Amino acid sequence: MHDINSITNALPDIPRLYTAICEWLACLVYVTVIDRRAPRTRSIAVIAAGLPAMIAIQYFDGVMPMWFWIFGMILAFSVMYLIVLFAAGTGKREGLYVTARAFVLAELVASLHWQITTFLMRGNAPRYGSVRDVADIVTLCVIYGSCFALAWLLERNNFSRTEPLEPTRSTTIATIAITVVTFAMSNLSFVSTNTPFSGSVGQEVFYIRTLVDFCGFAILYAQQEQARRAAANAELASINAQLRSQHQEYLQSKENLESLGRIAHDLKHQITALRAEVDPEHVAQGFEQLEHSVQQYSVQQQTGNPVLDVILTSKSRVCVDHGITFTAVADGKLLTGMSSMDIATLFGNAIDNAIEATSRIKDPQQRLIKLALFSRQQFIVIRVENHYEGDLRTDATGNLQTSKRDRASHGFGVKSIRHIAEQYNGEMSITAKDHWFTLTVLLPRDANVTA
Repeated sequence: MHDINSITNALPDIPRLYTAICEWLACLVYVTVIDRRAPRTRSIAVIAAGLPAMIAIQYFDGVMPMWFWIFGMILAFSVMYLIVLFAAGTGKREGLYVTARAFVLAELVASLHWQITTFLMRGNAPRYGSVRDVADIVTLCVIYGSCFALAWLLERNNFSRTEPLEPTRSTTIATIAITVVTFAMSNLSFVSTNTPFSGSVGQEVFYIRTLVDFCGFAILYAQQEQARRAAANAELASINAQLRSQHQEYLQSKENLESLGRIAHDLKHQITALRAEVDPEHVAQGFEQLEHSVQQYSVQQQTGNPVLDVILTSKSRVCVDHGITFTAVADGKLLTGMSSMDIATLFGNAIDNAIEATSRIKDPQQRLIKLALFSRQQFIVIRVENHYEGDLRTDATGNLQTSKRDRASHGFGVKSIRHIAEQYNGEMSITAKDHWFTLTVLLPRDANVTA
């Protein structure tokens, strides 16, 4: 595979079995840290078939002529790509992005292991591509196990297991370019020692190879960490924008309700005056209907919390427009210590999500939303329940995923609710059974929620 005649004290190349195992383990690391959307049975089957496939590819490359080496590496990369693609259920671009990272990790671990192994062997090195004895197997298990366990610990915090990875085209291209440059520079000495970046001594060549692979892995790690932070900042900005939007909606609703209350009050007096002047029975009935409608329009929720009153009243009218039966039993005094923005955001998002799901139901009898706010022992309980149709999409951890196509712009409602609950040392939970959806928020009464 390599031109080692010009390398002083050339060391034996890495056994192909070791390379195959290393590449397979690298795929396994990333399949377990990213958002896996493939069925568990399929993932297990693909991973199980992936190891013999990688071994077969490596030994096939070993019997091919030297000029086939680069094509053999591309073939191995392709098999790794298929493992990631089908075991994790990724998209094509996402699979390519992850496979490039796995390939660099495999190169790093394989090079580091063989460098340590050949150093410990000294003059008792094995033949090219061979496995020496049990000590080699123990060394392999210890180094591979330690390196891949460390990589898993690092990368599990660098990837989200709850949301799909969606690298951009430019990010994917940059990742492939980094991978190609890393692989080329790390193997340059095996191709030719007559370059400014090559080594000419066996141990030195492996040291260069390991160092370059480590730098490549570090660059890719930093790239993903930066992308993760950028996504987190964008998500936080969206949540904050939604917080402000909900608060502005509350302020606007409050102003509208105050105006409607004044109008309704004036109309009542006008109707009374007109009824005294006009006496026909059918006209009186018409005025009664008008009075009844005005009175309905002027009714407001009375929970004991003015902010919650505005939110529930405005959402009740939205439910009427959508033919949804909305019932609310709430003790608003429990929210005395909560900021108006948090109240508007928490209840606004919870009811908006319920309205969106319930409005899709064809049967008017099933368009029901129930809200309850009460205390139980040392907790404040907020519960919003509604019917829904279709299937709910959840991620690997059971969190609800948005059903909208534009995931980057939606799905923050539930996150905002969870964020507010955690801000008051509480928690949020979601249950769905028999097409009945329940969102529950528990807040401790001593967490600055009540006075």
